[in-house]
Amino acid sequence: MPSPKRTVLITGCSDGGMGAALAVAFHKSGLNVIATARNPGKMAKLKAAGIETMPLDILSQESIKDAVSKVSSLDILVNNAGTAYSMPLSDLDIEQAKETFNANVWAQLAITQAFLPLLLKSKGMIVNQTSVVSTTAVPFQSAYNASKAAMAIFSDTARLELEPFGIKVVELKTGAVSTNMIKNQKENTPITLPVGSLYEPAREAVESAMRNDKMANVGTPPDRWAAEVVGDLMKKNPPAMIWRGSQAKAGRLGTIFPHGMLDSVMKKMTGLDVVEEMVRK
Repeated sequence: MPSPKRTVLITGCSDGGMGAALAVAFHKSGLNVIATARNPGKMAKLKAAGIETMPLDILSQESIKDAVSKVSSLDILVNNAGTAYSMPLSDLDIEQAKETFNANVWAQLAITQAFLPLLLKSKGMIVNQTSVVSTTAVPFQSAYNASKAAMAIFSDTARLELEPFGIKVVELKTGAVSTNMIKNQKENTPITLPVGSLYEPAREAVESAMRNDKMANVGTPPDRWAAEVVGDLMKKNPPAMIWRGSQAKAGRLGTIFPHGMLDSVMKKMTGLDVVEEMVRK
């Protein structure tokens, strides 16, 4: 008798994003995929491809509880949903920074705790999207960087704590992927320096860096990135960290090099070199 298909649930699967790409890649690999997003209407392409979709707002305990009640078994949980926030540290809105942590850290832990009983039964896997920025400081994204770094250490700790129960925990140290994340950030989050900012002399250049304008057309195609990631995850012994996406290798090298060695590269990538020159005039 053939073994039943393994089931994977992925958060943050709106069409055009990394979660949606992962859903398609897992589907092609023969797994039973449950793609989730706060707004089910944004998963129309996945639904049309024959992938099961389900509403799940990671910031709502009621929504999480409802989602858990609809899942009978689970082998892989992918915590992919999250949010971005760009602002110099000196101008940071603390409440907005807390909201970033709520989405990128506390919500991920809430989802993990909620689905943990099912994963204990299957001796399954937890996959956390922690990003290459969890190890690399990206200018004007300190709150986002910090939230990913926090989730990285939670992941690594969970890896040790859950190992005795047969659960594998994997981090996705993702580099640049050409999804609609930057576009969504521009549409959903005001990317404007406040009046009186230290960076006023270079406002235009700083706001361009905050919008990641130089990175807008850079990145691994999402389908290729997802195929590589799913290929890694489907191995008999998946690595504890998966470094995929554009610049991921450089980020990995940055953890080995002397601290600050990649500063000049990062400044050029984000436009901080131009900002630095303008501010110092």
